[in-house]
Parts: sequence; structure tokens; C-alpha cells
Amino acid sequence: MRKVIEFDETTYQALVQLGRDRMATLQELADESFADLLNKHGVPKDLREALRRSAKASAPAKRKTKSARRK
Repeated sequence: MRKVIEFDETTYQALVQLGRDRMATLQELADESFADLLNKHGVPKDLREALRRSAKASAPAKRKTKSARRK
């Protein structure tokens, strides 16, 4: 899917320079940025991650044994 995003000149030049420094395209920088943003807000980026989180959240909590409680 393609979308048009507008940057001010200063931001665009900084992104171009960062891309040159890291030998990455603007698309690669955008992919990394959006993945980080989704992760920050706890939004899974794909179905596999959503299923993994769902399974982890619905797993029963481990019970402490008597020996673990004594320590």
C-alpha cells in the first residue's frame, strides 16, 4: 500500500543524511520507525505476533510451590 507523507525540508534532509550514514533507503528508515511506534504502543505488527501475545496472555499463571514461598 502506498501513502504520501509530507516532510518539512529540514526533516527530509536529516532523514536523507541518516539514510546515507546507515546505507539505508528512506523506505527502510520508515519501516523501522513505524515498527518501533507500533511496539511502543503495544500494537502487534502482524498476525503471528498478535497470536503469540494472545497465547501468552491467556496462559495460566504459574503457581508457587511451598518451597518457593519459604525462601
